[in-house]
Amino acid sequence: MNISRHCHAFVTAVQFLTRVPLPGGMNRPDPDRTLLRAAVMFFPLVGGIIGAFTGSVIALSLLFWPPVVAVALGLIAEALLTGAFHEDAVADCCDAFGGGWTRYDILRIMKDSRVGSFGVLGLMLAVLLRGGCLLTIPQVELMPTVAASAAVGRWAILLLMVCVPPVPHREGLSKDVGEQIGGQELALGSLFALLALTAFALLKPLAAAVGVVAVAAVTLAWGRYVRRRIGGVTGDVLGTACYLGQCIFLLAATAGGVR
Repeated sequence: MNISRHCHAFVTAVQFLTRVPLPGGMNRPDPDRTLLRAAVMFFPLVGGIIGAFTGSVIALSLLFWPPVVAVALGLIAEALLTGAFHEDAVADCCDAFGGGWTRYDILRIMKDSRVGSFGVLGLMLAVLLRGGCLLTIPQVELMPTVAASAAVGRWAILLLMVCVPPVPHREGLSKDVGEQIGGQELALGSLFALLALTAFALLKPLAAAVGVVAVAAVTLAWGRYVRRRIGGVTGDVLGTACYLGQCIFLLAATAGGVR
């Protein structure tokens, strides 16, 4: 892959994970549909940038408001930046796996744009858990912690895509990429995740190690569960893995006595 294609792949990752209207990438006059597969390895790097943005908003807000308001503003700013991309996936998966008994029912509910009681409750609890963790982080550790959790959460997407095949004939990332990614994409994505993780790891090395191992374990368990229930992954399943990964990493980062 040449430098120009690497640049377009990175731009594609930004376009896919955020609402930032960058030129190039998927917005080129002659878009290359294989760019999204190449872009996947940049997901952890883009995630780290998103996390740094969220942490910056929270840190600046703390100059004017109490922590609970600052965290709320940070999460609102992030939702505006990403279009609540992964939050929507969490709601869809909670509705589908909570209300569907058969494979057909799960996939049908997941595709429905309406949000039911399982989705509302699941998303509310997920956001509360993430916000609660963010409230406990000292201000000096805020940006590296949020950036690391966001990067590792996007890394979980790559891990799941390597381990579990996509459900055929479904819309979303798993369909657009076209097939399972390989070890090369996971290795390069892991390097980008490590880059975003470095600052936090220097502050809390044990928590960083525990967080990554916990995210990997939970991601693999989630993959095994969805493979048993619906036979593979969908875009919503991948988005939920990302949000779940962020929450698990933040739980490790804020656990008492884990440095």
